[in-house]
Parts: sequence; C-alpha cells; structure tokens
Amino acid sequence: MAAGGDPAAGEKIAKKCKACHTFEADGANKIGPHLFGVVGRDIASVPDFKYSDALQGLEGTWTHDKIAAYVADPKGFAPGNKMSFAGIKKEQELADLVAYLETLH
Repeated sequence: MAAGGDPAAGEKIAKKCKACHTFEADGANKIGPHLFGVVGRDIASVPDFKYSDALQGLEGTWTHDKIAAYVADPKGFAPGNKMSFAGIKKEQELADLVAYLETLH
C-alpha cells in the first residue's frame, strides 16, 4: 500500500475505532490496546493488555504497511486474533488512517 494519506481525514476515520481503542499518550487499554505510538511499536507489546496468541506469535514492529494490512483484513492478517472489526477496504481510507496514527507520538 502506498503512503500519502491525509492525517486530518484519518482522524475522522479513527472515530469508528474509539469504541475499542484510545489514542491519547496516557490512554487506557479498552477492549483493544491504546494506539498512541503504535507506528514503530513492537507488535503485541502494550503492557497490561492480554493479546491473542495470534498477535503474540507475530514478530517485528507495526509499520505503515503492516498496520494497513491488519486494518484492511484483521482476520486474514492474523488468523485467530480477537479484533472483531471487519476491516477498511478503501485504500485511501487506510492511507489516511495510518497517516493519522503516524502523528501520535
């Protein structure tokens, strides 16, 4: 997936994520882990959050492309993970969302 998203548009898209995630630096974990600083963070590494075995089994860090792939198809990216979100299929929306997440540091 190509970079080049609009962070302001991505912030609007992220509103649908707020039912399960927080975005603040001191944000608490909810149903899902907080997403502040997610870009560049080790996968399944937020303290005090119980990740699925599927995510714990992945190595590496959350890059732009990995986040986009996960949000596009959570069950396909990590079969057996707990995220119930069906995914974002529009490439521009994915780029915008990840561009927004990249501003959270």
